[in-house]
Amino acid sequence: MSEPDWSPLTGFRVAVTSARRADELSTLLRRRGATVTSAAAIEMVPLPDDDELRLHTQTLIDSPPDIVIATTGIGFRGWIAAADGWGISTELTESLAKARIVSRGPKATGALRAAGLPEEWSPESESSRELLHYLIDGGISGARIAVQLHGATAEWDPFPEFLDELRAAGAEVVPILVYRWHPAPRHGAFDQLVAGIAEEGFDAVSFTSAPAVASVLMRAAELGIEAAVLSALRNDVHAMCVGPVTARPLVRLGVPTSAPERMRLGALARHITDELPLLRARTLRVAGRLLEIRGNCVLVDGEVKVMSPAGMATIRALAHRPGTVVSRADLLRALPGAGTDTHAVETAVLRLRTALGDKKMVATVVKRGYRLPVDEAFAS
Repeated sequence: MSEPDWSPLTGFRVAVTSARRADELSTLLRRRGATVTSAAAIEMVPLPDDDELRLHTQTLIDSPPDIVIATTGIGFRGWIAAADGWGISTELTESLAKARIVSRGPKATGALRAAGLPEEWSPESESSRELLHYLIDGGISGARIAVQLHGATAEWDPFPEFLDELRAAGAEVVPILVYRWHPAPRHGAFDQLVAGIAEEGFDAVSFTSAPAVASVLMRAAELGIEAAVLSALRNDVHAMCVGPVTARPLVRLGVPTSAPERMRLGALARHITDELPLLRARTLRVAGRLLEIRGNCVLVDGEVKVMSPAGMATIRALAHRPGTVVSRADLLRALPGAGTDTHAVETAVLRLRTALGDKKMVATVVKRGYRLPVDEAFAS
């Protein structure tokens, strides 16, 4: 038997919002057949230029904390590297060494140990909630806690409840905002990506950081399409996140999300590969042929059939009510930019039959419209 001419993600459109390692994730997805659109959602403030981070670092050197919480490996390493560039890394690590040190996960633990700062405890689950319970159960009233955070702006706090609950337990919290960010520039590729989400031009959007999620939502509001973006993400554009922290801003808004068990880039690519076909592919048996409808193509008995936008709109409208007659008026409303000319429907159906390679897969019902002649077992 010959090898199929498709891959697991053939026909699916995925948006990549990562600022770091976007090329790596895009390559992994393209190798699996996806059509990828990539535009960084955020731009980082260069660490050497971050006067706010330097001020807070000096404050901790002058007045050492009682507890240190490391939340991300790259964030903690970046903090130490910035301090080294300012010539105060030794003073910083000496100050932090006097504190109880806890870590949110293995990457943060590795960064701590590389700096000569062994952790007291780290949750196996990598859960901020479990870390919070550990500290509160041990008593933190009156303690001064330095929390290393990754990615923030004046408008958006990555861990609002986490910090609030520490304060509610009686602690003084000193947030260390490493890698502060700005949204991507206006009128560029990122604006087009956000507009594409609103127009449901993607089957999935990948997020590798909560700041990227926040940036998409902020830009959607600026463009006046926030409602459309949220509607798309709640329905046919699936939010695929690297982990629960990244997903949290979407979960708060009632947007369904999914994530791999391990918070790693490769695991996210595998998760998208495994889950997206289950979420977005529609499989029917039509006129004795196996039809699989994907984002921008269909498979007929395992063979890829490339579709025009009009062809995809027509096949989706017919598959929405498989076996049932769909009127020309309903099909006309589904066609992109068709206007009021019903001849556009006849043209679209003719081209769809040609693309499918079997005219029997779209049946004409005289004076009524068209239907997919779905085999009885698939008609319910």
